[in-house]
Amino acid sequence: MSALSVRGLGKRFGETTVLDGVSFSVEPGRVTSVIGPSGSGKSTLLRILTGELDPDAGSFEVDGAPVRNAQRPFAFMPQRDALLPWRRVLDNAALGLEMAGVPRRQARRRASELFDTFGIGGTERLWPRQLSGGMRQRVALLRTVVQERTMLLLDEPFGALDAITREQLQRWLLGIWERHRWSMLLITHDIREAVRLSDEVLVLSAKPARIIGRVRVDRAIPRGDGFVLDPEARRLEHELLKLLARAAPGPGATMMG
Repeated sequence: MSALSVRGLGKRFGETTVLDGVSFSVEPGRVTSVIGPSGSGKSTLLRILTGELDPDAGSFEVDGAPVRNAQRPFAFMPQRDALLPWRRVLDNAALGLEMAGVPRRQARRRASELFDTFGIGGTERLWPRQLSGGMRQRVALLRTVVQERTMLLLDEPFGALDAITREQLQRWLLGIWERHRWSMLLITHDIREAVRLSDEVLVLSAKPARIIGRVRVDRAIPRGDGFVLDPEARRLEHELLKLLARAAPGPGATMMG
């Protein structure tokens, strides 16, 4: 049974078809990435999964059960950390639990238990402005995973960081994933990040978006310091570049989420 199964999703905005029959699945305990040209519909896909938008066609299931409008068994991490500046770090980390109805004291206790695991122990009483960009992203991911949902949806979680910090957090996320084996759907524009973090990479075409390629990534590829020099990783990146070249919109194509 798939952790997430998406079947024939379609979405139109006026006369523009953004998603056209998008189907894929995420296996339990695996990481699937979605890449595609700018404006190909990656954000639209996530907005449907999180309930912000309704699809015009298709459906999706989590653990074999249809997802209704009022049910969203996902934990979602947006592009920006979205930490509230008037809440201390621990209160930010507990926010998702509080919004789910967990009493504040219990939510704070559950979040605080993960601070050392996420490498942010000692920051609980700080304000978000006192943290580096990388530390803020760790808090945001903790806030996401502490909700203990079936699926994690990550929308370019490291896209706003500098290259060195992004590479450090990719390695850190891999280490955390090895211990917890979450099921994750990752939206990214970074081919190297997709190969490094994923078990499978899906390539969306330009609008109307369809999946035009699926690339499996062998977990035997070193994901640590040897990753950049591994020939298989380079081969997969080259394969994805070729698929993206095919996916790119033609001259005059319109670009939207």
